[in-house]
Amino acid sequence: MNFVSGCLLAQLTVLTAWGGVNYSGDIRPILQKHCTNCHKAGEIGPMPLESYTEVRPWAAAIQEAVATRTMPPWHATANTAHPYRNDRSLSREEISAIEQWVAAGAPAGAAVKETTARQSTGTWKLGAPNLTVEVPGFEVPASGQLPYSFLIVPLHLDHDVWVRAAEFRIDQRAVIHHMNAFVRPPGSSFLASFPKGRIFVPTVAERGKRRDNEAVFDRRELLLGYEPGYEPGAWLEGAAKLVKAGSDLVFEMHYNPNGKPAVDHSQIALYFAETAPAKRILAIDTLRDLDLQIPPGAGRYESKAAMTLAGPAMLLSVQPHMHMRGAAMAVQAVLPGGQTIPLTAVPRYDFHWQTTYTFREPVKLPAGTRLESVARFDNSANNAFNPDPAKTVRWGDQTTDEMHIAFLELVIDAKADVSGLLAEKPKMIGQQ
Repeated sequence: MNFVSGCLLAQLTVLTAWGGVNYSGDIRPILQKHCTNCHKAGEIGPMPLESYTEVRPWAAAIQEAVATRTMPPWHATANTAHPYRNDRSLSREEISAIEQWVAAGAPAGAAVKETTARQSTGTWKLGAPNLTVEVPGFEVPASGQLPYSFLIVPLHLDHDVWVRAAEFRIDQRAVIHHMNAFVRPPGSSFLASFPKGRIFVPTVAERGKRRDNEAVFDRRELLLGYEPGYEPGAWLEGAAKLVKAGSDLVFEMHYNPNGKPAVDHSQIALYFAETAPAKRILAIDTLRDLDLQIPPGAGRYESKAAMTLAGPAMLLSVQPHMHMRGAAMAVQAVLPGGQTIPLTAVPRYDFHWQTTYTFREPVKLPAGTRLESVARFDNSANNAFNPDPAKTVRWGDQTTDEMHIAFLELVIDAKADVSGLLAEKPKMIGQQ
């Protein structure tokens, strides 16, 4: 035990001796820091936890959830060299405080003003946006397996815009597998033959079609993605994503029917930077293994992916993405001199809560850095979420298929030539 931990535990002992741990003085600040962002009216948490009246009936359940570390949802191991800005995990001292509080009968402590204000469904968490785009009423049936659907929306920008932040407001959260918003610059081959302003379903081959020698970022760039566990937040002070004049926004939408029909009107908000930033953020979805092939019954199948940076960059965030057989993923950087830097390790992946792990300070990666991802899958009968242990599983859109992607956000100089950032042109989905 280090000195700080010892002092905190000593303070908790004193609190117990002089009246004990209570809600208002000790537990409420913990919940406000780690829990109430989701556990409030209109958010993903199944019950609000903003007041003693709301918290008290759940005291024992809260204790069990934090003791087993199932809540707050945080699946990455601690990274002391490169700590995370959005780390939701509780410290041992915070867990101990909750355990002592429940053991004492969950006392209220001094009276505090109960929270009565509730977030309006019409409020954006990041404030008033410069531009919003809405999905025009996607009809989700009660049952069936839906393919990826797309919507191209012209942004009508007559000049280049730097987007410092973006936020999804998901309407029908219960039936959405994921939703991605891509920026399609002028002249791009990405879905070039399809109409604008109308939802359509292309084939996998049509989705992967591109021109010869077309640069990766001339085709499309991921602006923002939503999966269960998404939490809006600003990217990085002094950095932004570039949206060129004449660009379109392309929604990639995947819905999973849950027994009840629904009509989705999800929206995305864009926040413009007032001046051109010094740094540019690029979202990369090409650290992936399109050739994975998981044998029937395999309990520890490993899939590997790698990509090399031809130019220098900083790594802002990592988001592991797999489906129902996903068990674990680790991402590391191998520097040109051979030094290996662990970046993000998720030993207990949860498809139902997919976190983007954002570093407090972006990690510097020199030119020549090789980024590697290793994903482990459980296709055995021991996996309670496995749709079919007898199936050979390959890359595919549906949750009954699999994916291995480590989404990355890189930070480069705003004036840098992005066409030379990646050492190899990545294989495209649908490309043979």
